[in-house]
Order: sequence, then structure tokens, then C-alpha cells
Amino acid sequence: MKSNTIDMLTGPLLRPTLKFAIPLIATGVVQQSFNSADAFVVGRYCPSEALAAVGSNGPVINLIVTLFMGLGVGINVVTASCIGRRDFEGVRRSVATTGILSIVCGIAMAIIGMVFSRPLLVALATPAEVLDHASTYLRVMFMGLPFMMIYNFGAAILRSVGDTARPFYILVVSCLVNIGLDLLFVAKFDMGVAGVAIATAIGMALNATLVVILLLREKSDIQLVPRGMRFYRRELRQILHIGLPAGLQGLVFSLSNVFILSAINSFGSAASAGSAAALNYELYCYFLVVAFIQATVAFTSQNYAAGKIDRCKRIYRLNMILALVFCGIMNIGVVLNKGFFIGFFSTDPEVLPFAYTRLTGVLLFQFVACSYEISGGAMRALGYSMTPTIVTILGTCVFRLLWVWGLPFFGGTFATLMAVYPITWVITGVSVTVAYFVVRRKAFAKVTQPSSH
Repeated sequence: MKSNTIDMLTGPLLRPTLKFAIPLIATGVVQQSFNSADAFVVGRYCPSEALAAVGSNGPVINLIVTLFMGLGVGINVVTASCIGRRDFEGVRRSVATTGILSIVCGIAMAIIGMVFSRPLLVALATPAEVLDHASTYLRVMFMGLPFMMIYNFGAAILRSVGDTARPFYILVVSCLVNIGLDLLFVAKFDMGVAGVAIATAIGMALNATLVVILLLREKSDIQLVPRGMRFYRRELRQILHIGLPAGLQGLVFSLSNVFILSAINSFGSAASAGSAAALNYELYCYFLVVAFIQATVAFTSQNYAAGKIDRCKRIYRLNMILALVFCGIMNIGVVLNKGFFIGFFSTDPEVLPFAYTRLTGVLLFQFVACSYEISGGAMRALGYSMTPTIVTILGTCVFRLLWVWGLPFFGGTFATLMAVYPITWVITGVSVTVAYFVVRRKAFAKVTQPSSH
């Protein structure tokens, strides 16, 4: 077996799971550093309105991106399941389908973003002093997002065989380029928000180029063969069956956060900037969880396809424990040192109270989200993608919209608005976990279990 792949079907689980997850954690941290670098540079070299402009765009970009990124989950599940069944022709067809799908989705995403970026910002009541900066940043970012799509779809292929290290190395290179260009364009050439957006888009393009080169040179069944790139009906249908519900969940989830962003903006640019600064650490901690979600998806997909039910149960337990422990420790560490961490992004005395409120009211309880994220990933790996989507939309998204609507009745403070996050995490966590055990019983009943060793 190649050194950059992982045997998910035999032997102990802890070491291969950590081998899979740790590069993914590092990848998430580096990937988030693209946006954090933007926030750091504009926070240091530009007025606070520029930081608010960069931070205000996160939920808007996610609104468009998450619909398509759910397809990455479908790619991972379908390719890993083919590996578990030893269906190597299916692996090749999945890769060929993914190649063309990434191009189509990337172009569609860029067009949607370019057309609707400013109207979305206006609809969200973005403060007038921030709107022009935010619109400029968003348009440039959407020009680079097709490259992000190509990279993420390519990384999904690599994750299906356990290769999480090489995508990380690619991101390190492009992140360093991005940070260097941020400083050059803003500190040296005084290009402001446009400068950090252009730097990020260039970094995304470098990501896509390197992952495509890697897949073209791959010497296994996941090699990308340009002349074979086309839609294969069976593989496309399977990818969409798993990926579209995941994308729909992400879309509605992001939509609810967009409504919360609108409520945050109503408190003024200081609240927008403070929330944006604190949000960076929520995203960093969330990437810890994402790593174990992806491990759950890849390991469960292969083992379920191979009929190894006992290993599927162990995979779920192990990843749930690891996600809770890793996320909880990081949450507590950041909150206990909030002055130090927020200081990277702003020292404005008007911004700091909002940043601290979000850290203590949201980040401290973020580990609760592991309960529904890991359970949802396990259900998708078993082929049940719509169930976690419906439960999560009802438990999280609908409740958040109702909370924002009723905010004036609850006191209308910034702290009250932030309380919606831990409350919905608890509601959704209980609901999705119960759904997982119901679904698992049905899914495992379909399989005749061979030896798990």
C-alpha cells in the first residue's frame, strides 16, 4: 500500500483515524488562514470598516459555496464505497465524473456570486460605510471560487483513499503565497480590501493548479485522465443522492446565519467587526470537528460497503469522542485567553466588547455541535443523506430564524442574539443523534456481516 494512503478496512482504528484526521485539522486551519490573513492585514493597516467588510462577507460566500460543497461529501462516499467493494472501475468513473462536475459547479458558482453579491449585501442591511468595501471584496472573491471548487473536489477524491497529507502540503504553499501578497498589496501598495481579495483569489488558483497536477500524475485508480472526463450516469446519480441533501443542509444553514448576520449588522459596524474577529476562532475550532466528520464518512463508507458492521460502530464511537475532546479543549483554551486571541484582529475599544461576548457566549459551547455533525456524517456514509438534512434544518435553521424574528421580545441585546447558537446546538444534537441510531438499525439490517478482521 502507498505511504500516502490508509488501510481503513483492517486492524486498529485509533492510529489510522488520527493519521487521517490530523492533516485534515491542519488543512482546515491553513484554509481558514486565507480569510484570517485577510482580516489580520486589513485590521492592522485599514480602518475598522474594512475589517467589518471582510467579516461580513463570510456568511454570504458560504451561502453560495455550501450548496456545491455538499457534493464533496457525495464524492467521498461514492469513491470510498467503490474501494470498499473493490470496484475499481467504479473508482475511475467516479473520478472522471468529479473532474467535469467541479468545472461546471465552479462556473455556476462564479456567475451566481457575481450577479447577486451586492443585492445580497444590501438585503442584509450591511452598514452604508461598509457596503462599497464589502461589495468589492465579494466580487473579487467569487472570481476565485471556481478554483476553490476544483481544489476541494480533488481533495475529496484523495480523502476517499485516506490521503489527507498532500492536500495539506498544497494549502501550506498557497497560504504562504496569500499572506505574502496580502502584505504586499495592502501594506506596500495600499490597495485595501481589493488587495486582500485579489491575494486570496491568486492563492485559490494556485491550490487548484497543484491538486490537478497531483491527480494527473497519480499512479493508481484515482488518477485524473482528461480525455476520460465526462458524466457517468450511475456515479453522478449516486454523488447527487448523497451530496445534494448535504449541500441543501449547508445552504439552509448558511441562510440562517445570513439572517443572524443581518441582525448583527443592526448593532453597527463595531458589532460587525467584533463578531467577525470572534468568528475566526469558531471556524478554526469547527475544522477540528470537520476532520473527524470526514474520517467518519470515509472509514464508514469503506467498511459498510465491505459489510464490516462492528467496525462501523467502533468508527462512530471513536470519532465522536475524539471530536468532543479536541474541540472542547480548543474552545476552552481560546476563551481563557480571549484578550490575546482577539488582539490579533482588533484593539479598537468599541469592537472588543462584541468580540468577547461572542467568544464566551458561543465558542465556549461549540463542542456540543459535534453530536449532530458526527452523527450526520455517519448517516450519509450509510447512504441516508436526507435524514440528517431534514432534522438539522428543523432543529437549527428554523429555530434560528424564529429567534432572530423574536429578538425584540427577548430583550434585543447582542448577547441574547448570540444565545441562539448553543440553544440550537443542543436541540439539533439530541435530534440527530436519536435519528442516527434509528437509521443505523435499518442500514445494518440490510447487511450480512462477515468477519470484521
